This record gives sequence, structure tokens and C-alpha cells, in this order.
Amino acid sequence: MGRISVVTGANQGLGFALAEGLAQGLTAADVVYLTGRDAARIEAAAGRIASPVAEVRTRVLDVTEDAAVAAFADELRQRHGGVDIVFSNAAARLTPDTPWAELVGPFVDTNNLGTTRMLRSFSPILRPGGRLLVVASDFGTLRSLPASLHGRFDTETMSLDDVDAAMLAWRDAVIAGTAAAEGWPEWINIPSKVGQVAAVRVLARERRERDKADATLVAAVCPGLVDTAASRPWFENMSEAQTPEAAAAALLRLALGPVRPETYGELVQFGEVRPWR
Repeated sequence: MGRISVVTGANQGLGFALAEGLAQGLTAADVVYLTGRDAARIEAAAGRIASPVAEVRTRVLDVTEDAAVAAFADELRQRHGGVDIVFSNAAARLTPDTPWAELVGPFVDTNNLGTTRMLRSFSPILRPGGRLLVVASDFGTLRSLPASLHGRFDTETMSLDDVDAAMLAWRDAVIAGTAAAEGWPEWINIPSKVGQVAAVRVLARERRERDKADATLVAAVCPGLVDTAASRPWFENMSEAQTPEAAAAALLRLALGPVRPETYGELVQFGEVRPWR
């Protein structure tokens, strides 16, 4: 049976590079699902993949819709018996000069609740030896938050519902204008990334023993600074930024290579673990 892969947010940037890398690195018996919210854009993206070996299929998927994510996972379970590689990569874009209170709602719905929707729906159908990888950033550790907030992310006791509740409470504080008084960082990408990595850690805690037995990997991944349309407005100097193709390389090694036990449940950047604390 061929391997089945899914990449969310795959019509451009890093997501496209991941889908293309899988299509080139897998075999003719394998299938890569390139997903996004707009049918025309994902079809165009699939047509841009250079020299694919695996079969590339497109699928409209909006990770802000509970039913859509669950239905897609169920479809893959029925059609293929499960999934082997998942890159949860969909992210809402931040725009300069727009108040955080206007951006934080869709940002949390896509980046955080979208992540936990993917984890809930796709972890049960992840086949033994599979890879479930959430694209985050190096902001996603407790070192990015003041110590007074660390207790809100006790991943040794939390459930995914608890992670969602923490992110919704932070969202509401941003909207109400009380987030700074509670100690939250001004840059809303920081709490969001911490929430994504926390969700991965919670799921990994629940699955660790069974995944260890069959070399399955659940992890968060940090690609580093990538030169994309989403990142350019925030950086004056992009000279050290990677192309999406270069940034995808380390992530694809995690997806396609052997599992290193120390990376399980952790945030991994360029093959190295970024400590949670």
C-alpha cells in the first residue's frame, strides 16, 4: 500500500514547497493531497509542481471548519485506510497597521484551533510509522512568555480542550484590550505559536508509548525565517531568509527519514530540539 500524505495551506510558500518535496521524494505508488481554501489556487499550485513522482491530488480544505476537517479525515480513512504523513501548515496572515484586536480572531481560529482540529481528526487515522508534524516557529516555547504565564501551559496535565480554552481566553483578552495587563507579549504570533507547540506536546504525551513501539513521530517543526509574501512586510532585511524550498528541506527529512526518539513531541528546528522550558 502506498503512503498517503496531506499538506494544509499548500498553494503557496512553505506549504507548496512541502507538497512539492513530498511529490518528488515519494514513489509512484504514493499520493500527496495538496490542500487549501480556494479550488482554483490549489489546482494552479498542483500544476506548478516540478517533476512529481507521487500522484498529486487537490482538495479544498478550510481548517477553520470542524466538519470539513473531520470529513476529510474520514474520507482518507475509508479510501486509503489512514494517512502516513501530515503537515499541518495552514496559517492566517498578519497585516501591518491593522489592530491586533481585528486580526486575533481569525488568527486563532486558523493557527490554533485549526491545529487542534487537525490533531483531533488526523491522529486517530495516522498509520504506524507515520509522521504528524505541525509547522510552528521558534517563538513556540515557554521561554517566549513571562514566568507568570507558564502555568497556563502545563502540558503534563492539559488536554487539547484545555489548550483551546487557554488560546480563546488570550484571544478574548486581546480583543478586550487587557492582554498586556495580564502579561501577554505584544506580538500576537508569540502566544499563538506557544499554543501550537503546547497542543503537540499534549497529544504526544497521550500517544508516546504506542508511537515509540512503531516509530511514529508527532512533533512541531520550526522552519526558520522564510522569504514569503506573508513574512516580507515584517522584516526590513530579508537577505538571510531562506527560500521556501530551502526551508522545506529539514522538515522533509523529518517526514521521510528515520525517527530520532529525542524529537518526539518536541519543537524541532534544523534537526535540533528547541527546549520547551
